[in-house]
Amino acid sequence: MIEVNGRAIETDAEGYLANLSDWSEEVAEFLATQDDLKLTEKHWQVIHWIRAYYEENGTAPNLRVMTKLIGSDLGDEFGDKKFLFELFPYGPAKQAARYAGMPKPTGCV
Repeated sequence: MIEVNGRAIETDAEGYLANLSDWSEEVAEFLATQDDLKLTEKHWQVIHWIRAYYEENGTAPNLRVMTKLIGSDLGDEFGDKKFLFELFPYGPAKQAARYAGMPKPTGCV
């Protein structure tokens, strides 16, 4: 459970939102501060891309899918695994999905 702007939000043991409808940009920023991370425009691009992917596919992308597809939508640098790990050092697919309010991607440990 986390509290953002006086609102209690249920999470699972790994910090993923229990209810996807509880997501907001403030929630994403709160989760990022827990990881000592300041979200930049590039972080937001990835977060919003993951949310759009989830809306279209009903699942959060794992890292392999993410690196294969994100570059064509956001630009070549986003398709580079090293670049994504610089943005999300705890694992681009897992960490970005958590910030995006998505469930943990299938196949991520």
